Amino acid sequence: MALSILPYLLTTAMKKEKEEKKICILTATSGDTGKAALEGFADVAGTEIIVFYPNQGVSQVQERQMVSQEGENTHVFAINGNFDDAQTGVKKIFNDTGFAEELAKMNCKLSSANSINIGRLVPQVAYYVYAYAKMMEKGALKAGEKMNVVVPTGNFGNILAAYYAKQMGIPVGKLICASNENKVLTDFINTGVYDIRRDFYLTNSPSMDILISSNLERLLYHLSGGNAAEVKTLMDSLEKEKVYEVSSKIKEGLKEFYAGFATIDETNETIGSMYEDNGYLMDTHTAVAYKVYKDYAKETGDNTPTVIASTASAYKFADSVARSIGLSEEKDGFAYVKALNNKTGVRIPAGLKNLENKEIRHTGVLNIEDMTKSVRDSLE
Repeated sequence: MALSILPYLLTTAMKKEKEEKKICILTATSGDTGKAALEGFADVAGTEIIVFYPNQGVSQVQERQMVSQEGENTHVFAINGNFDDAQTGVKKIFNDTGFAEELAKMNCKLSSANSINIGRLVPQVAYYVYAYAKMMEKGALKAGEKMNVVVPTGNFGNILAAYYAKQMGIPVGKLICASNENKVLTDFINTGVYDIRRDFYLTNSPSMDILISSNLERLLYHLSGGNAAEVKTLMDSLEKEKVYEVSSKIKEGLKEFYAGFATIDETNETIGSMYEDNGYLMDTHTAVAYKVYKDYAKETGDNTPTVIASTASAYKFADSVARSIGLSEEKDGFAYVKALNNKTGVRIPAGLKNLENKEIRHTGVLNIEDMTKSVRDSLE
């Protein structure tokens, strides 16, 4: 949703700035951003888009959405590694001044479409303005009364947008950060220590299979009082030592947040019980958020009206969701989509219908060290 406006923001900015170079959108994805970016930028004049995703690190439906993407300016590559590897590779390309000069000679310059790009993140602020207005409309709260917000997150983008909405005046109480077993954010918010010296887990909520959360750097900047030097020291420590601890001032600011996590089993159990009790079908990421919300409510007794950011169609993770509501094994993700539809009657989104029959147009699989070459080859 937020990404759909980015091509318009970008092309408008290009016109205003009289930018004549072709803009190459370079992005790493843990599953959802990739398809949204590809769809938004497909055949947009003056742009090329290159998406990297972790091989074996997204659902079968998510992968097929990306590798079947049409558009003469679209390029998709699987990376032998996890999302952090892909995102680190993208950041290295952005920071490679020699490569930037090479691209300039090719009349190209780089930009990004995931939440590294503030133009992707800022439109998400509207979610929380809208949510508050709908809560008032439904009589769940009166103007000025607070609402809590729960966001399942790995890259800390959407929840940062909620933080911005709060700073802009929306009466948000507690910001509840929900993680899966890659719970680096949970541990950080609870201790003030960010430590990536840990195992990395491939889970059934792959958009949160992240250890290095890009947008947390933005939050640290705000909580430090705009101390860029302090934040740079923390980021340098993360790169070199794989760990950092924030100041007491930042730790105090983190008290606006609550953090928790859900295991794979807890995620599946939440999907099953929600469907059985309410007939509501959740995807795996939304289930993580709901489980963490229940933990928060039990721990604090806080009954403030709460909005949970539901992040995707259950059909994108049909295998996990189907098994969670008691359906039998199927041969692949597409068979699970049909079985889930037959059981629940929940509408299959148009973009996922007959997805298995779409032509595969992108077949590249790369090692991390070959990412720069793939960008060069895509643009020649």
